[in-house]
Amino acid sequence: MTRIVLLILFGCQVVMAQSGDAHWATAAKNGFGTSNTLASKVWFTLADGVMTEVFYPTVDMPNVQMLKFQVVMGTKIEDEVDDTVHRLELPNPASLTFRQINRAKSGAYTITKTYITDPHRNTVLIEVDFQTQTNAQLNVYYDPSLNNSGMHDTGSTDVNALLASDGDIASALVPSCGFVNADTVTQNGNVLQSGTLKKNRCTIALAFGKTTTEALETARASLARGFETTRAEYETGWARYVSRLPRIARHQQQFNMAAMVLRALEDATTRGAVIASPSTPWGGGPNANEPNTTGYHSVWSRDLYHVATAFDAMGDRITANRLLNYLFRVQQKLDGSFPQNSFVDGRTVGDGLQMDQVALPLVLAYQLGRNDRTAWVSHIKAAADFIVRNGPRTDQDRWEEKSGYSPSSLAAQIAGLVCAAEIAKANLDDASAKRYLDTADNWVKNIEKWTVTKGDGASGYYLRITANNDPNDGAKMEINSSTRVVDERKILDAGFLELVRLGIKAPRDPLIVESLKLIDQLIKVKTPVGEAWYRYNHDAYGETPDGGKYDGRNGVGRLWTLLTGERGEYELAAGDIASARKRLDTLAGFANDGLMIPEQVWDREESPAPSLRFGAGTGSATPLAWSMAQFIRLAMSIERGRNVETPRVVWERYGSRG
Repeated sequence: MTRIVLLILFGCQVVMAQSGDAHWATAAKNGFGTSNTLASKVWFTLADGVMTEVFYPTVDMPNVQMLKFQVVMGTKIEDEVDDTVHRLELPNPASLTFRQINRAKSGAYTITKTYITDPHRNTVLIEVDFQTQTNAQLNVYYDPSLNNSGMHDTGSTDVNALLASDGDIASALVPSCGFVNADTVTQNGNVLQSGTLKKNRCTIALAFGKTTTEALETARASLARGFETTRAEYETGWARYVSRLPRIARHQQQFNMAAMVLRALEDATTRGAVIASPSTPWGGGPNANEPNTTGYHSVWSRDLYHVATAFDAMGDRITANRLLNYLFRVQQKLDGSFPQNSFVDGRTVGDGLQMDQVALPLVLAYQLGRNDRTAWVSHIKAAADFIVRNGPRTDQDRWEEKSGYSPSSLAAQIAGLVCAAEIAKANLDDASAKRYLDTADNWVKNIEKWTVTKGDGASGYYLRITANNDPNDGAKMEINSSTRVVDERKILDAGFLELVRLGIKAPRDPLIVESLKLIDQLIKVKTPVGEAWYRYNHDAYGETPDGGKYDGRNGVGRLWTLLTGERGEYELAAGDIASARKRLDTLAGFANDGLMIPEQVWDREESPAPSLRFGAGTGSATPLAWSMAQFIRLAMSIERGRNVETPRVVWERYGSRG
């Protein structure tokens, strides 16, 4: 993974790596799996026909860069990433079971791999079937990146096993059929391992433990049970979960997959911790040599709120409450605020302060009926008091970029205070309830003053954000990850729809309607599967103009799938259920062949690379928990004929009067 290395295996040359630094694999995953048990603490990801990151012992700790196969045909060597055509199958639609079928471009061979995990152990099991009419040999190539790092690994070979370790994490790769030969190469702390399989049909066990001895024993124990026996138990566990899910009118398989993925993204040790995505967008920067990045595999309090609302919408209040408990007991700070994001154990990652992330847990607490004294005194009151002291201005908007007065952040804070007031009343704290409601009422009166501009003679529209409380002063705003400076009156997003979703404004409010017209003119794109929207015009968080990886300097924002779902929620509030159903269809259309819904999709017919297709996922995060949750929430809202997330108490106080 770190430099060109040639490994000689009994006369067969096998190219082990061809790059300068360690880099995480593409974030465009089309497979993600784990057991529906707490005993198994291992998660796998799939992309480009191979297995990419594997997480252990927590869902935020990647330990694998890649596990793939090479085909040795005499002096010729082919790699399944580059030399085959990839196809993915879902052999059991009620399980996180995935099958990769890689057919040689020459037609000379086919490699079929089926993936599961052992429900009782920390083992990924891969059933491999190599079909060829020649005497070609199949070589497994394993690049461990233990402890979230491409360096510092040590490796060795045991009898028919490839062993690696870094600190207190070790892996063992063991084939049921044995190796003809195997070897390990280490350069500057980077381990690359390879072995030629004795047979063309074989089960590969990749197991983890605190030591290589433990990992090896785990791998052998998983193999001893047999692949089919283990698979049956793995799939039964997921089938039981799927059997309890709601039935919806359309896209049931997509709905089931979204629910399974959200459940799988929850850590098996720190319960309630759901990561944003099992991926590192665009490889995570210059390199992955050191454990200095979390990618998207950390817990965002904002994203966790959306995931919790999806579980609540499905009727799973036990899980939704577990997520709220994590927010309160693990993430919440002493001052009542919440971190931008954290590791699953609560260690802070990002230090940005987003007022919506402080407020949304209060909305969730109200929706879940959390009126208990402990929640009120220890958590809800602290967060509400923080909002009163520090709002309505936010240090970062919901896109984690700009400070100022944001319609979406205002909506969350107002809704959070009204919900907190209801809980205060239930705890006989009328003084706090009055303070929260008075503050919320005052901010509602000033929303337009702070965030609506006349622009160039228009009748008025919501800005994305204004740096101060004057939306008409023409202040200049630098676009994040860019050198562009733009008049803030020229930067629009659809964040004002949060005012409707959270019950503060009626959907037919004239300013909402007028602003939507501008949004559709500026940031809407009709893709082959339906309409989609950018986060805001001038956005720079996405691939470069030539399709290269986002580099933090000259990217171009692409279309965000969850915004299609938010538009559907708005249309449902406005009584247009037919349009809401179309948005659900579009969200399903954005999913890839593994039914994973991405963060972003490519935004134009022209494509600089085969992997970038109009309306299909980009190199950003796939699957994104927020996107999968948005699909579930819109589907359940359509089934019930109303937005399930809109807090009744907020709507009755403000929106119903519009």
